[in-house]
Amino acid sequence: MRANIEHANNLYRRELEWMRRQPQARGHKARYREEAFYELEKVAKQRIEERQIRLKASTVYIGSKIFECQYVSKSFPAREGDSTSEGKTILDSFYYNFARFEKMGIVGNNGTGKSTFLKLLLGLEPVDAGKFDIGETVKFGYFSQEGLLFDESQKVIDVIRDIADYIDLGQGRHLTASQFLQHFLFTPEQQYNYVYKLSGGEKRKLYLCTVLMRNPNFLVLDEPTNDLDIKTLQILEEYLQDFPGCVIVVSHDRYFMDKVVDHLLVFQGEGKIKDFPGNYTQYREWQKLQPKDEVPTPTTQQPTSTKGGPRDPNAAPQKRRLTYKERQEFTQLEKDIETLTAEKADIENALSSGTIDVEKITELSKRLPILNEELDEKEMRWLELSEFA
Repeated sequence: MRANIEHANNLYRRELEWMRRQPQARGHKARYREEAFYELEKVAKQRIEERQIRLKASTVYIGSKIFECQYVSKSFPAREGDSTSEGKTILDSFYYNFARFEKMGIVGNNGTGKSTFLKLLLGLEPVDAGKFDIGETVKFGYFSQEGLLFDESQKVIDVIRDIADYIDLGQGRHLTASQFLQHFLFTPEQQYNYVYKLSGGEKRKLYLCTVLMRNPNFLVLDEPTNDLDIKTLQILEEYLQDFPGCVIVVSHDRYFMDKVVDHLLVFQGEGKIKDFPGNYTQYREWQKLQPKDEVPTPTTQQPTSTKGGPRDPNAAPQKRRLTYKERQEFTQLEKDIETLTAEKADIENALSSGTIDVEKITELSKRLPILNEELDEKEMRWLELSEFA
């Protein structure tokens, strides 16, 4: 039974991504696959016996004032002595008032400043202008991409007990450090392993447990899904859905974001940030529905200015069009997206076929998240350029 659920969970996330596409994008003769998906969903949503109860922690009280980003600016200058280096603007007089119990996702291409924004909020990076006005009751829990430097000679259970012996669930109930670790799939035997024996993914999971065990009321998570297995991701999704506080998540995992956030900040580069009231998939669909800007074609009836003469002040301003370089990039992106989508489909089919060996499964499983991230970035860039195509 346990093996069946584990296998179903692996398939379920891949098939769910396919199901979320528009019907016309799924291909023909797919009815059998839809029927198989719903059967798979029944198995995947079963819980192994020790995980029957969802963990609902009782956080420290959080007041009505969370934080106000008061016209914050941040940029990085070009590297001195490097003629190829260019300066970068992250925020340009950005204002935002974060609401109580808000769960926000931050998305955008690499290098647009998503992680920097988190560090500015937490005071780990200085602002150039403006400030973050943070409420007195806010207690941050920060999960960074850099991870945590553990004492490798410690046992797993001792890492957590050094923080707290138990976590409060409210109404007089609590979960011991050992029970908390077990909820995040550290078996009793693994809890008494030394940290140096853990894999990279297990250390990331232990790091996540140290953040949650401190009982924050505002979670700030930077790429929390990296290196986590499917079952741990499902547990984290449930935890964040039930979390009675505030959340900011940076992630390239579209499915994960859709499950846990209801609001987006889209970092578009050069200090441009779009505030979108919805999840990742809703934003992408919204982008596709936006009318493309068109430049009116001049006709013989339209007045023309003489060379060097003044432009008609009443004429409609010309809207930006793609440069030659951007048109080349746009064409290449379409080809790249088609190639990556085909590769993704091949990998998913291979993983679900049951005919490949363990070594190949490991290789493809490592490639898939990298492929998804690359595909998301290219699709995001394609959407940006499509507004001017």
